[in-house]
Amino acid sequence: MTVERVQELLARFPEVAVAVVGDFFLDKYFILDATLTEVSLETGLDAYQVVAKRPSPGAAGTVTNNLTALETGRVYAVGVVGDDGEGYELRQGLAATGVDMTYLAQSPDIFTPTYIKPMLRDETGRERELNRLDIKNRRPMPRALEEAVINGLRDVLGRVGAVIVADQVAERELGVVNDRVRDEVCTLARENPAVVFFADSRANIGLFCHVIVKPNKFEAARACGYEGTEETLTAEDAYRYGEELARRNQAPVYVTAGAEGIVVLDGQSATHVPGIPVPPPIDIVGAGDSTTAGIVCALCSGATLQEAAVLGNCVASVTIQQIGTTGTASREQVATRFAEHSQRFAGI
Repeated sequence: MTVERVQELLARFPEVAVAVVGDFFLDKYFILDATLTEVSLETGLDAYQVVAKRPSPGAAGTVTNNLTALETGRVYAVGVVGDDGEGYELRQGLAATGVDMTYLAQSPDIFTPTYIKPMLRDETGRERELNRLDIKNRRPMPRALEEAVINGLRDVLGRVGAVIVADQVAERELGVVNDRVRDEVCTLARENPAVVFFADSRANIGLFCHVIVKPNKFEAARACGYEGTEETLTAEDAYRYGEELARRNQAPVYVTAGAEGIVVLDGQSATHVPGIPVPPPIDIVGAGDSTTAGIVCALCSGATLQEAAVLGNCVASVTIQQIGTTGTASREQVATRFAEHSQRFAGI
């Protein structure tokens, strides 16, 4: 793979249209100044003082953040948010990045899923994350909202070259990507082979069929019945479990392995695409979502499966250097990062 080839692919990103369906969260960072901490008169506990707030779209919203940062031509959000303050902030964040929210339903019957992240800033200006507070829905999505997601997905299909499924909620029936929505995705993928269908799921990656999937090594192993720990998995396991998933899924599989890169399997062959070394400090939050954005944009631009993995790695290598936030990368940054490490990908 050459610098010229990467520039050719990146130049096509503004022609790409992508729908992101799944769990749109709000990432809400509260910046706490440790030097201003007070003691509560009522409880005697520390009362942290908020000096700044950083709300931004998270989960599926992290994917749209990365797509728009790469100057994807059109990005559609397909999902559901609550009719609450967090939903307002989430929609503001999506609008600020130019995401089309035509298919993002809003309902008072659910929470807007939210990760509240207190960041304690010390006297030197460094921040560390305290215990996170999660707001999630503990009941299945109402039937009417399920229908809204499915109808939105069907309607947007004629407008896009790719559908990304962002399945953030581990509980099988408590997120947007429940069994019925997942079955619809798989059916549409089988019926529309010209559209790139691509899924990332924390706990249910093995339930997809006819859809390109991107598990990490541990997620791939669990989907194939592995009951051990993540630490005992080897590099060979990425190939073994990836091959099993590709056979069952009847579509390509990207198995990510952090700094080791990505194993790409298409059911007939397997290719290791090396990662890009990045010196510390790094922040891997959102790295998988940024990898997804790079891969899908590349596939829609005519890249091979392996070339797309290279661009996904380049995007992630930029975003993990942004500390205390879910980072993004521009096309210029991706081109520069590839040029700095092009020799690693000479055989692709």
